Formats: sequence, structure tokens, C-alpha cells
Amino acid sequence: MDPSTSEFKSKGGLKRIVSAFRYSLDGFRHAWQHEHAFRQELMVALPAAVAALLLKISAFQKLALIAVLGLVLLVELINASIEAVVDRVSLERHPLSKAAKDLGSAAVALAITMAGATWAVVLYNRFF
Repeated sequence: MDPSTSEFKSKGGLKRIVSAFRYSLDGFRHAWQHEHAFRQELMVALPAAVAALLLKISAFQKLALIAVLGLVLLVELINASIEAVVDRVSLERHPLSKAAKDLGSAAVALAITMAGATWAVVLYNRFF
């Protein structure tokens, strides 16, 4: 094996696909159990997605409303990953650690703002 390649790197094929699916489920499970922000956002996203499906709007608008909810969850998972890696490397305070965590938080805030703006525009156009 190439010394620059991780021993954990998969080789390919169906086994890789099954393993990747299992790792994803493990990630969702970890996020649900350990990430308060993810749970909070999911508890908003699920009923909001149902509401989007029930609204009398175009399929594209429904897709947009649900997609921005998914975007918030996606960015939250990436943010949690960044925080986990920073904490794994060192728990000591360091300006670069703070910057990494603050940038991840800013990304989540931007995703939430985009979601809010999308919902506001679609609902405004529907009801006013």
C-alpha cells in the first residue's frame, strides 16, 4: 500500500457502497445524539418540509423550500465535522481553532438566512 494512503481508504465496488451507507447512518446517529443544533434544526425542518408539501404552490417552489431546509442541515453537519476535528487536534485555545469554528458557525448562519429568505419570498408571493 502507498504510505501516503490511509489504511482506512476503501477499495471500491459494492462493499464500498454498503460501507459508505453505513458510515452515513453512523454520522446521522452521531449528529442526532450529540449535536444539539442539528436536533433543533431537524425539529424545525421536518414539519416545515411537510408544510411545504401541503402548500398550494408549484412543485419547483416546494423543492426550493425543502432544499433550503436540507441545506441548513447539510451545513450544520459540515460545521459539526469541523468542530470535531478541531477538538480532536487540540482542546487548547488557539486563534486558528477559533477561526475554524467561527467560520463554520458563519456558514450555518448564512444557510439559515438563505432558508429564511427563500421561505419569505415564496410565502409572500403565495399569500400577498
